[in-house]
Amino acid sequence: MTTAAGEITARKRLGDRVFSTSTIVAGSIILAVLAAVAIFLVVQSIPAIVAKPGTLPNGASNFWVYVWPLVFGTVWAAAIALIIATPISIGVALFISHYAPRRIAQLLGYVIDLLAAVPSVVFGLWGIQVLAPAVQPFYVWLNEHAAWIPLFGGDVSGTGRTILTVAIVLAVMVLPIMTAVCREVFLQTPKLHEEAALALGATRWEMIRVAVLPFGRPGIISAAMLGLGRALGETMAVAMVLSPAVVVSFFLLTSQNPNTIAANIALQFPEAAGIGVNTLIASGLVLFVITFIVNAIARYAVNRRKAFSGAN
Repeated sequence: MTTAAGEITARKRLGDRVFSTSTIVAGSIILAVLAAVAIFLVVQSIPAIVAKPGTLPNGASNFWVYVWPLVFGTVWAAAIALIIATPISIGVALFISHYAPRRIAQLLGYVIDLLAAVPSVVFGLWGIQVLAPAVQPFYVWLNEHAAWIPLFGGDVSGTGRTILTVAIVLAVMVLPIMTAVCREVFLQTPKLHEEAALALGATRWEMIRVAVLPFGRPGIISAAMLGLGRALGETMAVAMVLSPAVVVSFFLLTSQNPNTIAANIALQFPEAAGIGVNTLIASGLVLFVITFIVNAIARYAVNRRKAFSGAN
């Protein structure tokens, strides 16, 4: 096909036009759904945000007083889970990619991926029936011998249903996605870098320290942010395991634990009415904003990693 300027352009086939149009429509639907959810949350949240003192649940003077303990509990539980899961996921990913024999690495990778398919309610049952009773004696010992650390002070819970138990459950839940991302990043380390380090006399650990970890640092950061996003929005496991209260506390072993936004919505929504529904939706809007920020940071960290342009 020749244009007026004499340029020759290829005629688009019917299949190309259909595929191009379908991808544009699919992308537009995603944006439309996201915008619709955001608009719904904002509209439904306005009555709670502008509500008069005394009309909100828990006797809160305003919405921000109501939601602040929930924001603290959400971020606090997710942060502890991230601290627990990050070194474990890095270690498992390094074992799969650089230490384990091929068959064992394939089997372990399959098990890690299978762990991601376990429903959150199963993790909640495991946390409340198995983990909490098992760690409660350890909590008592920790309180007796390390109470000088502020995090381990206070009166120890007799059931083990504490914010630390929830964080352990969340760490197990985010472990698969973090391990999978780290494993793929470590496997993409340039082979010439690894071989050069080994040729210079480095041990395997030294090779990993000078070649693999620096190359995979952006991937580790993005994996941690993705895991944090998953932990922030978890609902059923937290609602089943945690013994919540309307408090802001850094104590990890007591029975008075800050609740999370998602778990609070799940527990309160069936009985909510009127302004209570709007308050829960407004807290959902806050969680939506927090999760959006975390995912945006993760995307920024992923985009920062430039592809290696040497021999791989």
